[in-house]
Amino acid sequence: MTEASWISNIADSGALRRISECLGYESNRPVRVLVIDDDRCIQCILADYFERHNMSVVSAFQRKDAMRQIAASEPNMVILDIQLGDADGFTLLREIRSQSDVPVILTSGHPHEEMDRVAGLELGADDCVVKPFGLRELVARTRAVLRRREIGGVLVQREVEQGRCRFGDWQVDRRKRRLTDLTGTPVALTKGEYALLVAFLDAPLRPLTREYLVQATRIHEDQFDRSIDVRILRLRRKIEIDPREPRIILTEHGIGYLFALSVELI
Repeated sequence: MTEASWISNIADSGALRRISECLGYESNRPVRVLVIDDDRCIQCILADYFERHNMSVVSAFQRKDAMRQIAASEPNMVILDIQLGDADGFTLLREIRSQSDVPVILTSGHPHEEMDRVAGLELGADDCVVKPFGLRELVARTRAVLRRREIGGVLVQREVEQGRCRFGDWQVDRRKRRLTDLTGTPVALTKGEYALLVAFLDAPLRPLTREYLVQATRIHEDQFDRSIDVRILRLRRKIEIDPREPRIILTEHGIGYLFALSVELI
C-alpha cells in the first residue's frame, strides 16, 4: 500500500467514527500529544483522531518548532516521524532525550524499518510503529506507553518503601539507593547501573529479554546508554568476581540475561 492510499483510507470519516465509538479514553485526565511530522495531511488526520479520543494535540513540522513545543506545552506523549524534511528524526530524538524524559513513539516508512526500530529503541524511544499503521493501533500503543509510565511512578515509590534486600555477598538499601558488600563498604553505581540492578532484583532467576530490561531501566533513569549490553558489562564489573566469567548475571543466548541468585528481603 502506498502512503497516499494509506492516508486516503485512514482519513475516511466513516471509519474514524466507527472506530472512535469502540474506543473510549480510560482516564479523565487530559493527555497532551505532540505530533512531529512534516506532512500536513498526516498531522491533520492524527490530530482529528486523537482529539476524538479526548487527547489534545499540538503539532510541529520542524526541529525548532518541536523543541519549542516540548518546552512550552509539556506534552505527555510525542509522536515523531523519523524522516523529517529539515532534520534526521534520530538526531531530534537525541536532542529530546537530552532535555526531557517525555515518552516518544517513532513512526517510520523507511524500507529498512527493522533497523530503524532497533536504532530508535536504543536511542531512547518507547515504541515504534511502521507506516502504514492503523490509527486504532497507534492510540492503543500510546495508551500502553502512558500506562507503563504511570506504573513506573508507582514502582519508584514502592522502591523507596521496600527497604533492604540481600543477594549473595551483596546488600541493597532501596531507601538510600545504595549497594554495599559484606563489610558494609558502599559500591558506587550510576543511575543506569542501579536501575538495571533493581530490574534484576525484581525478577531473580528468570530469563529477561533485552527489550524488557530497556523498558524497566527507563522507569528509573534520566539518560539512556545506547546498548543494554554496555550497561550489563558495567554492572558486572561492579558485582562479579570475574566479569569475564560471570556467575551472577548470566547471558541467555537468544533471549537476554538471567540474574542467577535468589533475593532475600531483610
